[in-house]
Amino acid sequence: MRVENVHISSLGVTLHEWASVEQAVAEGRVDPEVTAANGLTGTHVSGDVPAMDLAVSAATAALERSKLEPDEITSHIHSAVHYQGPVGSYPPGYILRELGLDGVSALYLQQGCNGMLGSLEVAIGQMTGAARSEAVLLTTGENFSSPEVDRWTGYGQSYFLGDGGAAVLLSAEEGFAEVRSLHAGVLPALEKWHRGDGPLLLRGETDAMDMQERTARFNETEMTVSETLEKLSIFDLDVIHRALVDADLNAADLAKVVPINMDGRMIEYSLMLPLSLPMSRSSWDFGKGVGHVGGADVFITLGHLVRTREVGPGDHVLLVSQGPGWICTACVVTITDLPAWAV
Repeated sequence: MRVENVHISSLGVTLHEWASVEQAVAEGRVDPEVTAANGLTGTHVSGDVPAMDLAVSAATAALERSKLEPDEITSHIHSAVHYQGPVGSYPPGYILRELGLDGVSALYLQQGCNGMLGSLEVAIGQMTGAARSEAVLLTTGENFSSPEVDRWTGYGQSYFLGDGGAAVLLSAEEGFAEVRSLHAGVLPALEKWHRGDGPLLLRGETDAMDMQERTARFNETEMTVSETLEKLSIFDLDVIHRALVDADLNAADLAKVVPINMDGRMIEYSLMLPLSLPMSRSSWDFGKGVGHVGGADVFITLGHLVRTREVGPGDHVLLVSQGPGWICTACVVTITDLPAWAV
């Protein structure tokens, strides 16, 4: 969809201690062959800091950077991949309480690693539709320091899970970047790829397989790896193409392509080569050392590109993320100004 009058007023990011792959290899957490192949150099670890507090910290930074007043915010959308709090709790309520925001509607979106761009899609509807929201806050926070998941191997050999938080403050009036277009879709033929064969009703039994085991089982029994990758690549590229068309741009017009933080080979062969762009136009050099912080990746990277002036006024940036389902969202933003926090 073509988007008008939606601006990124500010961004906030929270990242704590960095853990190198050399340290992980030395501790026996990951095989050196894996790191040599995927090119990833490290990730971020937040220890005992809860995921929702990471989101609060990022939101506080975004609010401090913005010209908007907190009472101008009329909507809040939080998204997450991993544990946020006890069953029955509502993360947006906690975040709004910690921020001291009242009278704000709030949604909790669960789209896996597509969460923040999914939240942006919802926010665009709120800002351009009947609600006419003037300012919307997007947040996410992840802490994978959990016995339920291994940050180095739990999502396969292409990702090292990272802890952190990100927040985006959207304005209908002004900002340092303008959202030009967004397109999203779901490829349900690959839904079972991440779900596996686990029970759909809770009856005292759980699916003990981790994500890597589920996807491997799917590829053994339902669809080969090559067929799966072909289907999702064609699907993702169609989503990206539609976003570019709606922004009146060609791939060659892009200053940077920002995917989620993953194996560089996947970025090159599934994204950059089909777009006929060199890897230097991707955010790989930065993202390979951040870790995969769920849906936060694309905005952590966008914040870095703006802060370091790797992109500036007039530059077009493509943000792309995916999630289980198979979900893909592509968004084009154009940098219109350099914020005060750019170095």
